[in-house]
Amino acid sequence: MRLTRPTTEPWLAPELYWPALTGATAALGTPFGTIDAAALAFNAHDMLRRAQGIPIRIASKSVRVRGVIDAVLELPGYRGVLAYTLAEALWLAETIDDVVVGYPSVDRSSIAALGSSPLLAGRVTIMVDSIEQLDIVDAVLPPARRENIRVCIELNASWKSRMLGYLGVFRSPVFTVDQAVALARAVIARPGFILVGLMAYESQIAGVVNRPAGKPARGRIVDWVQKNSGEELIRRRGEVVVAVRELAELEFVNGGGTGSLELTASDSSVTEVAAGSGLFGPHLFDGYSHFQPAPAAAFALSVVRKPTPEMATLLGGGWIASGPPALDRLPQPVWPMGLGFVAREMAGEVQTPLTGAGALSVGDRVWMRHTKAGELSEHVNEFAIVVDEQVTEMMPTYRGEGKAFL
Repeated sequence: MRLTRPTTEPWLAPELYWPALTGATAALGTPFGTIDAAALAFNAHDMLRRAQGIPIRIASKSVRVRGVIDAVLELPGYRGVLAYTLAEALWLAETIDDVVVGYPSVDRSSIAALGSSPLLAGRVTIMVDSIEQLDIVDAVLPPARRENIRVCIELNASWKSRMLGYLGVFRSPVFTVDQAVALARAVIARPGFILVGLMAYESQIAGVVNRPAGKPARGRIVDWVQKNSGEELIRRRGEVVVAVRELAELEFVNGGGTGSLELTASDSSVTEVAAGSGLFGPHLFDGYSHFQPAPAAAFALSVVRKPTPEMATLLGGGWIASGPPALDRLPQPVWPMGLGFVAREMAGEVQTPLTGAGALSVGDRVWMRHTKAGELSEHVNEFAIVVDEQVTEMMPTYRGEGKAFL
């Protein structure tokens, strides 16, 4: 699959885009997932535009399809993978030479595999935010019995607002310059570890929409939070990077996500940005003011019954996204237009009744978009790759390759 930037944007005309996907996939049995290659290519190139020349490391948790990861990495401007487990990183590193694990690991078998392989130890970087994580590595394989382990320190990028309190995700306990320097000194002093990177993920900017549908007041508050949080982080991250670089020659400083590419790329202390969700363009990302991804990935379900003339019931559909339980975690029916969930059932594990479905008959298909990106790959074994309104290949997901990392 080659990701050449398309010259047209057919997804902007849903009355043409979704029926074309229906026609292209008519021979497939539901449920199935699709990736429109042109929409994927548009998203990949638009992310490069937004990153302003800063290399993008692919966040694999938001993709979970090796064929897509490989295709995107062929584009100039993309470099390396940000994995979500060490086991996944080791698997990817069989063919990819730069994989950073985005979260700390206590997976002893994977730590043993990493420390026992010169190839993998040279390609994979683990994430730490405490000395205890180093202790676990040493307990699995002492320094004298293993390869040197590449280490990245995670800085907490959340914002401690005097007015609103803690804003962001609860990740690393390393928040201040002094804390970062202390941990960096500990890593450098430990035999068998090499400090090569620093990461800070600003989730309150990258993962929170600033134009939520029907909530203009909330949007203005998010704008204020993201502006002030971004200014604070650029200052603090810059100070941390300067201080840590006095101790070690960092190969990379990673930051950001799909929603914050412009802001993170503007930080002179950052050498690369991370992003993945923007490649698939799930409906969560419809709510940003500064970019609009194409709906590259979607899934189709079939109508199997008509409980009333104006309703249609789908087989399956309860593909709920992670995060705070709320309506915005539900998949979104996008074609035919005008469909809605039933309040007392919503999207169910084995059936999903929909309202506004008077024109649908048993056997018809409904197109849905998942709230988040990579989680869709956990529900299907493969994606139908659509090029010029034809299915050109069936591309396996991690699940389809027999891998379930988390």
